[in-house]
Amino acid sequence: MDSAFQMSPNPIVRYLGKKQEEFTRADVVRYCLENNVEMLNFHYCGWDGKLKTLSFVIQSPEHLENILRAGERVDGSSLFPFVEAGRSDLYVVPRYRSAFLNPFSEVPTLDLMCSFFDRDGKPFESSPQYILHRAHEEFTALTGLRMQTMGELEYYVVAEDDGLYRTPDQKGYHESEPFNKFAALRSEAMRMIASCGGSIKYGHSEVGNFTLDGKIYEQNEIEFLPVDIESAAEQLVIAKWIMRQLAWQYGVTLTFAPKITAGKAGSGMHVHCKLTDLEGRCATVRDGSLTEEARRVIAGFMMAGTSLPAFGNPHPLSFMRLVPHQEAPTSLCWSFSNRSALVRVPLGWLKKQDMSALCNPLETPCEQDFCDKQTFEWRASDGFADTYLLMAALCCAARHGFEAPQALEVAEKTYVGLGVNIHDAANKALQESLEQLPASCAEAAAELDKDREIYTSAGVFSDGVVDFYIKYLSDFHDESLRETLKGDALKKFVEDNMNNG
Repeated sequence: MDSAFQMSPNPIVRYLGKKQEEFTRADVVRYCLENNVEMLNFHYCGWDGKLKTLSFVIQSPEHLENILRAGERVDGSSLFPFVEAGRSDLYVVPRYRSAFLNPFSEVPTLDLMCSFFDRDGKPFESSPQYILHRAHEEFTALTGLRMQTMGELEYYVVAEDDGLYRTPDQKGYHESEPFNKFAALRSEAMRMIASCGGSIKYGHSEVGNFTLDGKIYEQNEIEFLPVDIESAAEQLVIAKWIMRQLAWQYGVTLTFAPKITAGKAGSGMHVHCKLTDLEGRCATVRDGSLTEEARRVIAGFMMAGTSLPAFGNPHPLSFMRLVPHQEAPTSLCWSFSNRSALVRVPLGWLKKQDMSALCNPLETPCEQDFCDKQTFEWRASDGFADTYLLMAALCCAARHGFEAPQALEVAEKTYVGLGVNIHDAANKALQESLEQLPASCAEAAAELDKDREIYTSAGVFSDGVVDFYIKYLSDFHDESLRETLKGDALKKFVEDNMNNG
């Protein structure tokens, strides 16, 4: 086995001895034949953002080749509510580079992610996956840069309370077993996600933990590594499918709901961004400082900041999380290491100090550049978002930062200093000077209508998709829900929407 691949958690990568993005149809067929694969699953997402499955029993090598070449047809009107039943047929065609071994199937089963095509054999332009592809394509065409992203998936595990080894309320950050009771579930999920091609950074317990009505609610997080923005969105879709199925096997509930109850930590899905040139070199920082390109992207996020929640926070529960004093953003501003800002530039490795040599005296100190670890983080979105549409919207906003002549002025105007708490009473004047995030889906819909050109320019989002999304958000009629939904009514609302996203 090639040593470059022997530590890969993906068994197909190890077997073939090549990177996943280099898989060909011949590779997929060879793996199936030589490993007695009996079944094939096609996966894709409809409008609800959840992974769909179409399963095949492999009959022969010729049958396998036919499936992989031709794809299959599906009912588009059942997947996308804006598709007319009279012209609803769509093709789903597998992308070979996405192949992974199903971690749950009792018989050897190979799974592949698919793209949608219309009856003329052209990409179905309203599918979320293709919208993201177009968004990234247009960003690169304008800037000569690629965008990498990584998601932070925060979630709660809900189970019967055994009363043992309780952690103090809202003090669960980075706890270990037995105080972190679902570390084993998290570790198994991470291993499975990695085996399916996900680039995992780490996992840990999060702040949120409490007991309610005889049940324990424990917050955890799995964080990814930066990869191409299109791959990043797909990895999150697969990860959520794995995590839910694993929780089902454990007999517990796992939810990405942005808010469970008042006064307790909510769950976000922060998105870290990183810019590279076409050769893959870091374009986020230079000489220890953020590049002009990075500041333009941040400015784009600020200018689209009130409409981006339409894609990142598409449910009334989302806006119950976006309140002051819960480490959730409410104001359009950015800062370094500041968790009350909408965009945070986290601590980086810019000093070129060999800290490992300081704590390991037997090592010889050396100067190493870790600038490629630097990211900037969009903090408003949550796990109810369609990851494709969220990433596409962020990409459109980033491109807008390069198109708008006032972008660098916006970046300067919306910057707040390190350590400044936006929500502190002493900074009331600062907070009032900043534009605020929407407080409901209805407000987000209105902001999306106002900013629609940011998303429809260059043909990324169609007006039809934007109009459908505006109606979808407006139909919640949640203008005052954040203030009126309390007590038992809030509890029931959460229970009814626990499995969204």
